[in-house]
Amino acid sequence: MNFLTNLFSAPNLSQESTQKKEQIGLPRTKKSRRGIQIKSPEEIAIMRQSSLIVATVLKEIQEIVKPGMTTGDLDNYAEQRIREMGAKPSFKGYYGFPGSICASINQEVVHGIPSVKRRIRRGDVLKVDTGAYYQGYHGDSCITIAVDQVSAKTSRLIRAAEEALYAGISQVKAGNYLSDIAGAIEDIVKKYGYSVVEDYTGHGVGQNLHEEPPVFNYRTQEIPNIKLKKGMTLAIEPIVNQGSKYTKTLRDRWTVVTVDNRLSAQFEHTVLVTATGYEILTDRTHLSSVRS
Repeated sequence: MNFLTNLFSAPNLSQESTQKKEQIGLPRTKKSRRGIQIKSPEEIAIMRQSSLIVATVLKEIQEIVKPGMTTGDLDNYAEQRIREMGAKPSFKGYYGFPGSICASINQEVVHGIPSVKRRIRRGDVLKVDTGAYYQGYHGDSCITIAVDQVSAKTSRLIRAAEEALYAGISQVKAGNYLSDIAGAIEDIVKKYGYSVVEDYTGHGVGQNLHEEPPVFNYRTQEIPNIKLKKGMTLAIEPIVNQGSKYTKTLRDRWTVVTVDNRLSAQFEHTVLVTATGYEILTDRTHLSSVRS
């Protein structure tokens, strides 16, 4: 789940206060820790499991989705599967968000609210973002699905977003910098002639769904250029628009759309920084087909 860029400068919200958590809809976590967290081997082992749950759910959704289903159907499926695997949906109740997935279609950029009234159609560009909270740690990932058949132009946008994600991941290594990730992503998006959404960013992830540091998808001087260290866990998630980079939020106060009504695509992985490179914790490529 993306984080609004300017919220990284907001005061830290304590999750120790039950009253405050209830007021703003934060999920219950064991504790809130400040600063960039370096995960221990034991913590990483748990995050591998929470991330595996997320990867499994997204792979299954990618295989079962078809025209005529609703985004509410997918949300119900995701919640059931997350709970079957011993976890809780990270998104449900987070700042009051009502779903276990974000389901954003076509010009919807992020944070689309799933609904049994929202029917998926042939040719849709469907972004499904979900998280799982397992034994005190989150995994977080997003995919873009071309529903049935889409145009060559649409396929090109989806390909660019996925290529940008992996270009960013390729720069993950202890000793590299956040700017290496951002620059690699931005270069791919520019190569395709698209725009990077700047209003929303990737983030650290672990005991809390959104942790420091912010992981920008474009070159910027707005944040410290932090050196990557072994044990950091990052949610890298570029959002790529066909047209303008600018977005607006609908009246439901969640769904973000492109200002020019053109398409948007997004991919995200939870990634561990290692001494020699990276480990994609939410990798789906090794998983079997649905429930096989």
